[in-house]
Amino acid sequence: MKKKEKKVDNLEEMDTKKCSCEDTINNDQVEEINEIDKEENNCNDEKEQLKSSLLKTKDENQKLQNEIEALKDRLLRTSSEYENYRRRTAKEKEGIYTDACEDVLKDILPVIDNLERAVSIEGSADDIKIGVEMTLKSFETAFEKLNVEEINTNCEFDPNYHNAVMHVNDDSLGNNSIVEVLQKGYKKGDKVLRYSMVKVAN
Repeated sequence: MKKKEKKVDNLEEMDTKKCSCEDTINNDQVEEINEIDKEENNCNDEKEQLKSSLLKTKDENQKLQNEIEALKDRLLRTSSEYENYRRRTAKEKEGIYTDACEDVLKDILPVIDNLERAVSIEGSADDIKIGVEMTLKSFETAFEKLNVEEINTNCEFDPNYHNAVMHVNDDSLGNNSIVEVLQKGYKKGDKVLRYSMVKVAN
């Protein structure tokens, strides 16, 4: 009887150990499953964040693409407008030059007429002189219309308007005095068309 009791006790003890072992295994498995669930949840969260980030990046990329297209379009238009402007100003410049030449030539035509008249006159030297004086007067009138004036030489030598081609020492004359005008100079406003060629003293 004692042996049987001992066996039963052993069996009960083994059952308890078995249960305890199973409980330990079950607890370990539950913890492992919980850990896996937790990791899976974390993965899902990261996945959602990545999806959200990807969508945001796609939106930003689309916005940038739209901006690039808008800038390309704007650049194309600006380039086209500049090209049109360049052509238009070149044409206007050419027109202004043509008009200016036309105006100058119209003012010089009467001079040619007077020269032709002077050449065709058969008569004395006085008649020819009168013809040449008329021609000179026509030139002066044409220059007045074009705002061209003779450079003043009744003053001291000024390198901005005069070109000294000869020099003479004469104590009776002041320093930098213009002694003789070899060729008249002309200017339009402040722009010198031709410098006066002069002989300068001292």
